[in-house]
Amino acid sequence: MKILRDRSPSLAANFTSTSTRHPVAAAFAAAAGVLAASAYVNWRLAKKAQRENPPQGQFVEVDGVRLHFVERGTGKPLVLFHGNGSMIQDFESAGLIDLAARHYRVIVFDRPGFGHSSRPRNVIWSPEAQADLFMQALGRLDIQNAIVLGHSWGASVALALATRHPQLVQALVLLSGYYFPTARADVVAQSGPAIPGLGDIFAYTLSPILSRLMWPGMLHKLFGPRSVPKKFDGFPKAMAVRPSQIRASAAEAALMIPAAFSSSKSYDELSLPIIIMAGEGDRLIDINEQSARLHSEVKQSKLHRIAGAGHMIQQSATQDVMNAINEAAAA
Repeated sequence: MKILRDRSPSLAANFTSTSTRHPVAAAFAAAAGVLAASAYVNWRLAKKAQRENPPQGQFVEVDGVRLHFVERGTGKPLVLFHGNGSMIQDFESAGLIDLAARHYRVIVFDRPGFGHSSRPRNVIWSPEAQADLFMQALGRLDIQNAIVLGHSWGASVALALATRHPQLVQALVLLSGYYFPTARADVVAQSGPAIPGLGDIFAYTLSPILSRLMWPGMLHKLFGPRSVPKKFDGFPKAMAVRPSQIRASAAEAALMIPAAFSSSKSYDELSLPIIIMAGEGDRLIDINEQSARLHSEVKQSKLHRIAGAGHMIQQSATQDVMNAINEAAAA
């Protein structure tokens, strides 16, 4: 009896044959498979991060934007704006919210796209656009006049709020801000995920993986010359490396230089008390070109240079920041 053998090629053989005959198409197919798998893993990790770090505050909706905020304490209103890539937990882990809540009514927002706040893509979220948004949000919270503190990119939002809505801001406390346009090679590298189309692919596939790998080095740069304090362990890294937050951070990096160029034209209009703080060891921003220059151009400003501190002075010099808030309140 003659045994018939299956002579049809296997899947592996078919793939090998196709790869040999169409190497470019096979390479694209393999890359697409890897990207799809990465996107799925990142989506699952983002969902897990949100489950493990649920909203701790309340929400207010303004013009289709759902803003998450934490409110604590009583007294004169104090509004805190975090920097790029960050969220409420920065000030929370620093201990600044609890410290300030002893004497102030503290309101801390997740800015659009960060933490648990939404970020509609039909708006260019410049400092001015965010200032107008927060003006309405603060009105909903019945805040007519407040001390406003901003760190890094948040300092640009605080300045825009004081410039566009001066009746709302009693005094400013500005930490480690970027106020004047300068050449920034790092901005180009950080802006990639904000590019329409191609940027979305990176934001949802490779960027979260790269962000996790680069996290220790980034913290070294942000906190240097000091080491990262133990209390920063309370900051949820997994939330910061979600695709949506990476894209929001990239968009703000892309806006950094043009926003500084636009905002710097109106600094001479400011006449309220301003406390400017900067770490002398800041490895991200040249404080002489930024904080010291702003102090020289703005009336009624005071400059505090914190020796041995870096960019994250709200973490490494929390009591100094609290003293600056009290100084602004008394000005």
